[in-house]
Amino acid sequence: MVLTSHDTFGTTGRPTGFWLEELAVPLRAFREAGLAVDLASVRGGRPPVDPASTTDPAIDPALEALLTSSAPLTSVDPADYDAVFLVGGHGTMWDFPTDESLARIVSTIGPTGVVAAVCHGVAGLLGATTPTGDPLVAGRTVTGFSDAEEVLAGASAALPFSLEQRLKTLGAVVEVGEPFTPTVRRDGRLLTGQNPASSAGLAAAVIDALPLP
Repeated sequence: MVLTSHDTFGTTGRPTGFWLEELAVPLRAFREAGLAVDLASVRGGRPPVDPASTTDPAIDPALEALLTSSAPLTSVDPADYDAVFLVGGHGTMWDFPTDESLARIVSTIGPTGVVAAVCHGVAGLLGATTPTGDPLVAGRTVTGFSDAEEVLAGASAALPFSLEQRLKTLGAVVEVGEPFTPTVRRDGRLLTGQNPASSAGLAAAVIDALPLP
């Protein structure tokens, strides 16, 4: 599971980071399914949690220990993993799209493993390619945090780009549901969820897509 290391919302001065629900809900589902899970972040160490994603400043101690020791993406060998899950949060819009290590990990796992992304975590698919060099999302059906949701969240003006439009530019077939309702799309082993409410459904789809132990 990969998290952002970016903690500022553009030039607004507002803090951001990863969205807690989009980590905690899938992580619990994966563990209950008996899967081994590692956490990584762009720079490693303690990734920032978006304070808007939790009303409780104290995170579960076991989760806090995992977060504190998240591995930097530069140290991750994708050959060690059957799946990669990109956690969302607005912070991803600044560091996921251009991170070469993330693009390498997703591009390597893509042909034979499961690639999943929820909400703004879908930004981590933008730099990934197929073995022939085409964008990973080209011709694939995906979802992600929509333009309509950005407007409702009051975020559009501060973002570096529109995630929905960038996906379309790369040739993706983008399908979005009503704002903030659970929406999951599965195209082969590429799985995406639209927003925080899609976290549980996406996690279930990942478990279903993985080979049985």
